[in-house]
Amino acid sequence: MWKNLTLKLTSKLGIFAFFWMILFSHSAQAALELRVMVRKSANSLPVGSSTTAVVKDANGRVLGQVAARNSFNSRINGSNVNLGQWNSSRLWLEPSGDGVVWIGDNWYRGRVLLVKEGNGVTAINYVDMEDYLYSVVGAEAIPSWPQEALKAQAVAARSYALHQRNNSRSSLYDLDTTTRTQVYKGLKSEYTTTHQAVKATENQVMTYNGQVILAVFHSSSGGHTENVEDIWTSPLPYLRGVVDYDQTSPVFSWNKTVNPTQISRAVGGIGNIRSMVPEKTTPQGRVVSMRVVGDSSSRSVKGTDLRQALDLRSTLFRVSLGNGGVQVSGRGFGHGIGLSQWGTYYLAQNGINYQQILAHYYRNARLSRLQTR
Repeated sequence: MWKNLTLKLTSKLGIFAFFWMILFSHSAQAALELRVMVRKSANSLPVGSSTTAVVKDANGRVLGQVAARNSFNSRINGSNVNLGQWNSSRLWLEPSGDGVVWIGDNWYRGRVLLVKEGNGVTAINYVDMEDYLYSVVGAEAIPSWPQEALKAQAVAARSYALHQRNNSRSSLYDLDTTTRTQVYKGLKSEYTTTHQAVKATENQVMTYNGQVILAVFHSSSGGHTENVEDIWTSPLPYLRGVVDYDQTSPVFSWNKTVNPTQISRAVGGIGNIRSMVPEKTTPQGRVVSMRVVGDSSSRSVKGTDLRQALDLRSTLFRVSLGNGGVQVSGRGFGHGIGLSQWGTYYLAQNGINYQQILAHYYRNARLSRLQTR
């Protein structure tokens, strides 16, 4: 049974996936460190180290040492950052040996840079990319999932992180710790299984024309992923809509009851809701814009704005009015572009390897190995 299912799925994914090779891309360079913004403009921020750590100023000059398991509240002191007895426009805390740093309420690998941003302290974790992924894979996927699913997540997350590093618009950091980039929780989201997946795919990324791709991913598409230009702006040859295998996802379909006044407040100036009709949708049915009709006027609202205002799981939804309430029925969770995590889970459960999974969700892209420095 499983063998037949595997062969059937393999046929759907494309026989070419069997012949993929890991290519050595000279244009892709390994990132030794990522800059991850852990806290932004905090009034007071606990910072410490599990081992003895050195404190350095903005010029890299050693100012002193912090004892193991001894934390300080970092604050702003005039134009400088303060940490205990030390003040500088920037302060580094670098653990010795295999030490980890305490930032806010979590332990993180690597070191931390403290800078003044606005009226508060911003903490940036400088961390080796592979160490970073131990946490991200555990935070973004479910650690008990099959290894092939976790490997696919590791490659996608590594590719995304490196793409962000190469294209960062910030002079201070490349990524944050939230779903705006990738979820990163430090040591508390590391597991044996995530270490195994990261190590098994070490330095592997997805590339197109020798460049690391924007390897976005989401939880569940609701049956079919989207072409990137139908959701965002410019088309990309590797972010094409494909059949998803997320039907067993707990968020494949969902329903929610919304109070009409909540919609009226979100839209504004239309009075009592009379109807909500999609004006423009993607080829897969996601709402690009919705005509919301009230008893005093009507407005066109972006699907993404409605999703945020009504706290919906995706823009793949429809609305019906009745019995004094608004019933929302939808499918999927997330933007629906790129790799589907629940689709990946299903495929891995049924014998599809991570190379084939990545080939399916990132069309025309290649699995490449970074050149290490």
